[in-house]
Amino acid sequence: MSKEFAFAIKSISFDEDYRPSDTTRITTNFANLARGQSRQENLRNTFRMIDNRFNALAHWDNPQGDRYAVKLDIISVEMNIDGESSGNALPLIEILKTNIVDRKTDERIEGIVGNNFSSYVRDYDFSVLLLEHTKNQPKFSTPDHFGELHGKLFKCFVNSSTYKDYFKKPPVICLSVSSSRTYHRTENQHPVLGVEYLQDEYSLTDEYFKKMGLKVRYFMPPNSAAPLAFYFSGDLLGDYTNLELIGTVSTMDTFQKIYRPEIYNANSAAGKSYQPSLKHQDYSLTRIVYDREERSRLAIEQGRFVEEHFIKPYQAILEQWSANTPL
Repeated sequence: MSKEFAFAIKSISFDEDYRPSDTTRITTNFANLARGQSRQENLRNTFRMIDNRFNALAHWDNPQGDRYAVKLDIISVEMNIDGESSGNALPLIEILKTNIVDRKTDERIEGIVGNNFSSYVRDYDFSVLLLEHTKNQPKFSTPDHFGELHGKLFKCFVNSSTYKDYFKKPPVICLSVSSSRTYHRTENQHPVLGVEYLQDEYSLTDEYFKKMGLKVRYFMPPNSAAPLAFYFSGDLLGDYTNLELIGTVSTMDTFQKIYRPEIYNANSAAGKSYQPSLKHQDYSLTRIVYDREERSRLAIEQGRFVEEHFIKPYQAILEQWSANTPL
């Protein structure tokens, strides 16, 4: 097959002045915060929460709790199919890159890339393909080869020279745990990631990310209310420094408190055996405005968008490439 995929990376600071571009998925966490009348207050409060969380975890040699600040970059990945003009670049994924500013030493420390994960093709898989497949089905199942194209595209990007030119280490993606699974606390404890949890069976999201070449471990960081799911390809505890891990925890724990307050801003922490629930009532709200119903509705619209502009026009090329590419 002569067709090849080429990737291009664009980076923009995620700060108080951020406004989503026309090609950004509007259901993406950071894009959702930066819309509406409360956009600047939303962003300001979010960054304050992230910095406070970081300093609480990086408490050594930090007596005032204000030594560090987290700076975030939005990394947008576009894909070109060989022979297509650059004007036809397809928005593939968006991730976040953390950078840590040490105010004591004036040093800027590179953090982890990944963190939040936004993907048009995943929108299509879950909000279009899976919904249509399960409609009127008596028992839940997934379509044949579900997630394989997305997984191969992701691995193709991470293994590309483009990724390696920009980033020194593999990505780590941090998501909410699944409300369909029960998690059991272990005796294993990490100074930054906290107490490790295990589950008896992987969730649909876990299986989906496995096809992206990512393993999963679940940790509840100190003073968190629930475990987070960490998706990675190498050695989560050995490949990254404590400050790198704190950057991811502080960023994504903050996002989850905003988007999943029933789980991550609950007034009591997860116990030895824990099943998350979005119906939990004993939780606190942050001072940040977020419309979860709109996000669910827009995910379907964006899934239709990628079906129309990516899946259908390039179906033959994608199917041939996927068939000839090992998972």
